[in-house]
Amino acid sequence: MADITVTATGGRPDEAAFRVEVRDGATTTTHEVTVPGELVASLGWDRGGEELVRESFEFLVAREPATSILRRFSLDVIGGYFPEYSAEIRRRRRDRGG
Repeated sequence: MADITVTATGGRPDEAAFRVEVRDGATTTTHEVTVPGELVASLGWDRGGEELVRESFEFLVAREPATSILRRFSLDVIGGYFPEYSAEIRRRRRDRGG
């Protein structure tokens, strides 16, 4: 299992920004991620952007190596690559009581 570290780096009023490090064995990747406010609302996510980013990266590394994940992207593009993303994130929110 990969070790995922998420750090808030600021952003704009309508979009949060984060730096994500994924460590998997001897390999570490770094990613710059933005989270649009409208995505948070559409997912019904009320546990904070950092937790949404962590869950999103857990979702991604379960499907592809961290080295295949874009280095800079907005979380709202994940659904274009993985259509099940929104449903899975909503399920995770429910399962964790959020």
